[in-house]
Formats: sequence, C-alpha cells, structure tokens
Amino acid sequence: MEGEGEEEETPQEEGEEETPQEEGAEEEGGEERGAVEGQEGEEEEEKALSEQEEEEQVLEPCPLTEEGLKEGLSLLCKTSNGLAHAYVKFEAKSKDLTDISLLEYFIHLRYVDLSENKLKDLSPLSSLTHLLWLNVDGNLLTSACMQELPYLQIISFSQNRIKDVEGITHPRLANLSLQGNKIRTVLGLSHGQLFSLQILELRGNKIESTAGLSLPKLESLYLAQNVIRSLEGLEGLEQLTTLHLRDNQLETLDGFSSGMKCLRYLNLRNNKISSLQEVTKLQVLPMLQALVLLDNPCSEETNYRLEILIQLPNLQRLDKELFEPDEQEEAQRIRQERQEKEAEKVT
Repeated sequence: MEGEGEEEETPQEEGEEETPQEEGAEEEGGEERGAVEGQEGEEEEEKALSEQEEEEQVLEPCPLTEEGLKEGLSLLCKTSNGLAHAYVKFEAKSKDLTDISLLEYFIHLRYVDLSENKLKDLSPLSSLTHLLWLNVDGNLLTSACMQELPYLQIISFSQNRIKDVEGITHPRLANLSLQGNKIRTVLGLSHGQLFSLQILELRGNKIESTAGLSLPKLESLYLAQNVIRSLEGLEGLEQLTTLHLRDNQLETLDGFSSGMKCLRYLNLRNNKISSLQEVTKLQVLPMLQALVLLDNPCSEETNYRLEILIQLPNLQRLDKELFEPDEQEEAQRIRQERQEKEAEKVT
C-alpha cells in the first residue's frame, strides 16, 4: 500500500545542531550550485568569444564577376527619362559573395536581392539612387547604416550581426526588417529621418526597452522574442494598429498611452504578467479589439476571460477566441453591479 512502512519525517527541533553529514551535504550542494553557475559563466564567455571570432574571421574573397552579373540581371524597362532601356532587377542569392563593387555602375537597378551571402559592406549600392526594394538577409553585416537612397521603400536586414539602428535615413522607407540581429536598443530610429515608415520588424534581437520609437506613421510593430522589461516612449505611436510583444520579460503593463488611439491588436503571450489587475492599464486604448495573454501567469486565474471582459468591454477577442454574447452579457451585469457598489461607498 502507498506509504506503508514509511517513517514520518519530524521537523528539526529548535536548537538542534546539524550533524557533520548534514553540513557536508550543504557544502556539497553549495559546491554543485557554484559549479553550475561557473559552467553557465564559462558558456556565456565561450559564446561571446565565438561571436567575436566569427566577426574577425577572414573570409576568402569572392567578388561578384561579370558572369555572375549577367546571370543575375533581368527585367528590362525604360529608364526614368524614357529615352533608353536598362535592367532594373538583380538577384544573386547564396553565392558566398564578399564584394559587390560591380553593382555601383548599374544605377538604374530598382530591385536587388543579395540574401544569403557573406557581405560586410554595402557601400557600392550608394550609387543606386532608383532603388525601391533591397533584400540583404543572411549576410555578415554589423551595421544597417547606408547612404540615403531617396526612393527606397522596402529593405530587409534579417539574420545579420547588426548591433544598433543608427544611420537608417531613407525618406520613403515604408517597410523595414531587422529580425534576428543583435540589437539592444532602438534609440536612433527617428521620425525626422523615417517619416514614411509603416512596418517595423525587430523580432529576435536583444532589446530591453522600447524607448526611442518616435515614429508617428508606424502601423505595425513586431518586437517578439526580445528581453523587453519596460514599455517606454509609446505615446508617439498614434497610428499603430498592431503591436507584437510575445516572448519578452514584461511583468507590468505600464507605458501604454491614450495617444495610441488606433491600436486594435496586442499580443503579450508568454511574458511574466501575474495579476489581472494589470489589464486595467489597457483601458487607455480606446480601439483595442484583440488581446493575447496566453502563457502568462495571470491566464491561469479563475474566471480569466470574464474578468478581462469586465475590464475591457470593447474587446472582441481574447487569445484568438471571440467572446460569445452570453459572456458579454454576464460581464456587463457584473460590471454594472460593481459600479453600483462603488457609487454606494462614495455616498
């Protein structure tokens, strides 16, 4: 039978001395913890050294050749003055390229795909003043800084080694992806330079705070899989409709502002929000219709869905499930009862 023959453990009496065996066990446990911590420290150090070695790694030169250039050029179109024709598209994916100097002479290019190469320098693109679309995903870039390109509208720097957001100044840029880099701060992204930006993708970086996102035209912001602990500087995002903050370190919901009058979708999945009372801070968002709070400690609370709907009566969907009419009616009834009780206390 379960428990048969087991002796009940008695709590240690006050003043009872620890036996040498217990002391040894404690010391052993401390040594084990120290060993684990030391191992973690060594792993971090090794990782940092590995990253440094990668950055300092000398690559075997692999420049773009005339043959490669001919293979990659396509889409013959009229030039901007309408007096001649030129190729406007170039693609050279997964070619191990380290040098694209030849491209600087093809000033009429509008669409360029250089993804999955080994590029560290994009300066030859400075002369491509008609460029509209650029993909440099999966290279070895440590900076997104480029010469200002007046017509560039879409650019993707995903999966590089970029550490900051300085030097991105293209006035017509509408869609910018910096996913999967090593960015720690978004300070440097300026409305004065990026006054057309509508979509910003920053998933999978090392960002700790949202301070610095002064982008009033921004509509969609993707910040999942970072280490964000605080929300700051969001009050200027007046046209933002979609905000992804999944897989971060948020414990509170401070930082939202009534200035965010267009926000409709907010994803907070897998953070550290433990109290449903934090949800009251979202009442400043007048247009919020869809909220995701799965995998937060608060999502395990009793009457989770009902309590959130009581606090946010305009919400239509929680964790991808629409609220049913009976849920809305019950929430309305409880809300009204609570308001009446509060009114009685005042009188």
